[in-house]
Amino acid sequence: MERTPGTDTHADGLPPVRQGARPREAHPDTGAQGRVLAELVHVRTDRLMRPDADPDELPRRIRELQRELTRFLMTYQFGIDELLTKVNILREEFEQTHDHSPIEHVRSRLKSMDSLVQKVLRTGCEPTLPAIRERIRDVAGVRVTTSFVSDAYWVVRMLSRQPDVEVVEVRDYIAHPKPNGYRSLHVIVRIPVFLSDRTEHVYVELQVRTIAMDFWASTEHQLYYKYDREVPPHLLGELEDAARVAADLDRRMGRLRDELRDLSTP
Repeated sequence: MERTPGTDTHADGLPPVRQGARPREAHPDTGAQGRVLAELVHVRTDRLMRPDADPDELPRRIRELQRELTRFLMTYQFGIDELLTKVNILREEFEQTHDHSPIEHVRSRLKSMDSLVQKVLRTGCEPTLPAIRERIRDVAGVRVTTSFVSDAYWVVRMLSRQPDVEVVEVRDYIAHPKPNGYRSLHVIVRIPVFLSDRTEHVYVELQVRTIAMDFWASTEHQLYYKYDREVPPHLLGELEDAARVAADLDRRMGRLRDELRDLSTP
């Protein structure tokens, strides 16, 4: 179920949590990927390949697909640019006017076409661009790394207060970690992108996590990649234990910062 602004909110000002981990899926076959790409331009592959087909039709359809996909992905890149601008303004403001900035690092990524097609197949999404635009909301992603847990929530609150940022969904994996220990704030926002002839509203997934959370998630990702998602049980146990250590480190560092603040207060 999707959460939209205007519903009940937590005490920290964020929309309600959507809990639960997504199961890891096997990679779909390349034939299925080809069928999805064919459907994206509403063309049946067998019709293009039959003996009496127009020989110019297939190249024309391929060029049409390339242009359509380029425009499609371009708007998501612009959505990333818009959100990055907002994050960097907050970062520079605090660097200039405060003792420290809550934002340590900022990264972004745009899903590759291969990853996008795989997700269409996994989720059973209708293979058309309008359906993909509405149902798959992590095509564009921005990741913000903070020093402290409280800073992660601060970043989300500051961005959600901006009038042109619509918070669509929040998954709070800090308060409710995934079973394997993964922790992060996942927020789907909707950002206006102003083009020459129209305004597009683009979904961007914002992930906010501490340095400890990011280090753990990066290690977990490398292990799953190296072992092709079949990580040995003893390493999974190590990962779960490391997640507990990282969470304890975040709590300790938060308490130390609070004590330093109390000492500096006149």
